[in-house]
Amino acid sequence: MPRPAALLPLAADTPDASQTIRDTHENVTNAASFIEENWAGWLYLGLRILLILVIAFALRSVVRKSLTKLITRMNRGAAAVEGTALGGLLVNAERRRQRSEAIGSVLRSVASFLILGTAGLMVLGALDINLGPLLASAGVAGVAIGFGARNLVTDFLSGVFMILEDQYGVGDKIDAGVASGEVVEVGLRVTKLRGDNGEIWYVRNGEIKRIGNLSQGWATAGVAVQVKPAESLSRIREVIQEIADTLAKESPWDERLWGPVEVLGLDEVLLASMTVKVSAKTMPGQQFAVERELRWRIKDAFDAAGIGIVGGLPAADEDEDPADPSASVAAPSAMANPASPQSLATTPIPAPAVGGSSGSGSGPRISK
Repeated sequence: MPRPAALLPLAADTPDASQTIRDTHENVTNAASFIEENWAGWLYLGLRILLILVIAFALRSVVRKSLTKLITRMNRGAAAVEGTALGGLLVNAERRRQRSEAIGSVLRSVASFLILGTAGLMVLGALDINLGPLLASAGVAGVAIGFGARNLVTDFLSGVFMILEDQYGVGDKIDAGVASGEVVEVGLRVTKLRGDNGEIWYVRNGEIKRIGNLSQGWATAGVAVQVKPAESLSRIREVIQEIADTLAKESPWDERLWGPVEVLGLDEVLLASMTVKVSAKTMPGQQFAVERELRWRIKDAFDAAGIGIVGGLPAADEDEDPADPSASVAAPSAMANPASPQSLATTPIPAPAVGGSSGSGSGPRISK
């Protein structure tokens, strides 16, 4: 059955198959030509970026492993010396460990930032991205962050230099100005101190303007003994020397004393007393214990030897005559006798009579 004419497609509406095929062939040819012309550049760019990333991560891994090995070697050396006789004096394992870990953490972070940051900039440069605006924006942002968090930056930088210079460490007793005590923990931003009464102080590293480390090197124990001027200085020196020899042979004072106990001589001479100065070089932080022990032993030895120690006000002489009790009584006063000329001189003058005759002349009259 023949189809109606209205349903038959027009010649203008019928797509030309050959034209479509030619357009498709042309597009494919252009794409292939574009890929053929640029595949070498793309491959070079991709290989370049891949090489930059591989070198950056490999270098970062090598640097971090080297720093870790260095820190481990430092801790191993501290642990090896810790068991020796002077290990506790020369090396504090916890202090060395915290210091090395802090330094290693800072160095690893700085190395990672520099290596990966440089690699990122190189990748952006390989992609032909203009780095000028990016660097300018980063600079402005860095300045803004620096002004906004200047206290944090100051604390961090101060902590880094304190750790690198080994100004103090865990176990040291320091005077930081704002607080003093034993160092419990050293951080990049905050130092933790334990005070004499057990309190914990959190001191920002940026607030520490000066540090007095009482645990480095050695300390000095000084004792001042006041005796009567009549005592023999030679006898006093002999007694103190016996105390020093005995103290240096007993434990634990033989380890706490780093030098002989010396009699420095007369520090002060007064009418009622004279002061003998005794000094000794001790282990850091042990000077107060040595001073207390020296005072204890000197008091016992002086009492046994009959040497009198003077403290506070001068002691009264036993053979001195007793004070006259009448010396504290005041002399009698002439004012006590009402008939004395002094008492009469102080008698008040009577006032003139009021209402008297003007011509009687009975009393003085004052006229204008």
